[in-house]
Amino acid sequence: MSARTHTSPHPASTGRADIRLPWWALALPTLAFVTLLLLILDPADAHAAPAEPAVTRLFERVLQLITR
Repeated sequence: MSARTHTSPHPASTGRADIRLPWWALALPTLAFVTLLLLILDPADAHAAPAEPAVTRLFERVLQLITR
């Protein structure tokens, strides 16, 4: 008695990926890009910080260590 072979319920691959993104996968990066673009385009809203932030000092220190 021979054993039956199981066939896949999915059709054969056509060579292209069938990936569907949720709506927010495109909407959130677009919203972030537009928000940042608006912040850059309106420099009147930019105010100088009273003191140098720690992140800037850390970034400068890392650059100094890398360029040595």
